[in-house]
Amino acid sequence: MGDGLRLNMNALDYVILALYFVTVLGVGFAARRAIRTSVDFFLSGRSLPAWVTGLAFVSANLGALEIIGMAANGAQYGAMTVHYYWIGAVPAMVFLGIVMMPFYYGSKVRSVPEYLRLRFNRPTHLLNAISFALAQVLIAGVNLYALALVMQALLGWPLWLAIVVGAFIVLAYITVGGLSGAIYNEVLQFFVILAGLIPITVLGLVKVGGVAGLMDAVRGSRLGEAGLHAWQGTGSTDNPLGAHWLGIVFGLGFVLSFGYWTTNFAEVQRALSARNMSAARRTPIIAAYPKLLIPLVTVIPGLVALVTVQGLGAEKGDLVYNNAIPLLMRDLLPNGVLGIAVTGLLASFMAGMAANVSGFNTVFTYDIWQAYLRRDRSDEYYVKVGRIATVVGVLVGIGTAFIAAGFSNIMNYIQALFSLFNAPLFATFIIGMFWKRMSALAGFWSLLLGTLAALFTYLGYKFFGWFHFHSDLEESFWGAGIAFVTVAVVALIVTPLTRPKRDHELEGLVYGMADTTLADDSLAGDAAWYRSPVLLGVVAVILAALFYLPVF
Repeated sequence: MGDGLRLNMNALDYVILALYFVTVLGVGFAARRAIRTSVDFFLSGRSLPAWVTGLAFVSANLGALEIIGMAANGAQYGAMTVHYYWIGAVPAMVFLGIVMMPFYYGSKVRSVPEYLRLRFNRPTHLLNAISFALAQVLIAGVNLYALALVMQALLGWPLWLAIVVGAFIVLAYITVGGLSGAIYNEVLQFFVILAGLIPITVLGLVKVGGVAGLMDAVRGSRLGEAGLHAWQGTGSTDNPLGAHWLGIVFGLGFVLSFGYWTTNFAEVQRALSARNMSAARRTPIIAAYPKLLIPLVTVIPGLVALVTVQGLGAEKGDLVYNNAIPLLMRDLLPNGVLGIAVTGLLASFMAGMAANVSGFNTVFTYDIWQAYLRRDRSDEYYVKVGRIATVVGVLVGIGTAFIAAGFSNIMNYIQALFSLFNAPLFATFIIGMFWKRMSALAGFWSLLLGTLAALFTYLGYKFFGWFHFHSDLEESFWGAGIAFVTVAVVALIVTPLTRPKRDHELEGLVYGMADTTLADDSLAGDAAWYRSPVLLGVVAVILAALFYLPVF
């Protein structure tokens, strides 16, 4: 990469950056004082209020990946990128809060794989624990690579140094402060990220002559009028995204998004750390409100980059789509504001990676080490294993960062990972949750064959030329859909041939079978109408639909 992207950072910018690092490590050490048991380390002692877990929930998703990747998509696909938010996130976040959190929080599971062990059996549990752990270190590598690219481009650091420094800081605050250290930092990071992105959006709009000027410029760009619409042209695949509305609604809006938001433990873990059931249910729904507005600071800068950066969209070099945000930072921001923006990007990377690593250390410790290798040890022993797992997770993440380097748009890579790992898990999960007859063996074979079906589709498209899709993203929509259908078909075939679990084993795990032993843990004020998860959720979904009107 040349010097074309190098930022002219001065002493003020570096002071802002240094202050942020000191604060992040300070939060980690402050959180350490509260860690006495493994539940404190892995789940913050289940003691956090809903607004804290809600902001951490959205921040854990707002990684550098999301920011760099969604701005890249904005420049490449135009306004159609909003599908990832309004149909591809908000409905699933609301569903998680209203329907699924009662099962997670009520059954007192410590992770998503642990729920599968209770609902199905140990082989299903182990398969999911291993695939989840693998997915987390692969995704952590993507976050790490995204950060390294930014540091290399903006500050001139070599790729390996940027990767090691970024990994070390995340390692420090999670190893010391556990999940609380990660969560309180994520709340801080949420505001730092916005402080970095808002100036880029505002100054970008000023440069192109406001919203009307931007719309005119997009019409004159290679995307043309289609770059300003979300649904027009989706009756066929003749649109910037190369996707049919069926793929958008079923593949992205249902399978991929529900798969990500409802079974991705790195996200669910934030809600499990809430202080009671009501706070746990409100966590993803509170997060849905900022999620509605995030396209303003990701998709709009992508469109600004499309019309102001000459030659954006090259296959390699400084002008790849992934550099849309760094290029705007270089072109638009004065010193001081630049320091805040670089800090915001680093914060976004850390939030994403911390979510992956804290998810990995919990699943590795509880679901692999404690369940299959070393049972019945002391609590201190498992906290120590968790800290070692954190170190290992980060080291493996450094290795997988170099895999991500092989993709020109990292968002395409991440969507491929989601269709491979999340879609079959979500299908197994949702069918098992609503169909009590589904047997333990059906759970195992559905999950295994669904994952293999997604892998077969991906390899057949990418390496062997057996299947043709209009874009990598269309493949991930279809791969997710094929995985879902495979799981459903296998469940229907295997279940009648095998013995179901008894009713008493399914209490609190299957819809309509309440656990009668659950204590009421509501706090004063939880019954207030404005804290109703259903009301908050319905309003969020209505807003998501209304937001489509200007870009329909």
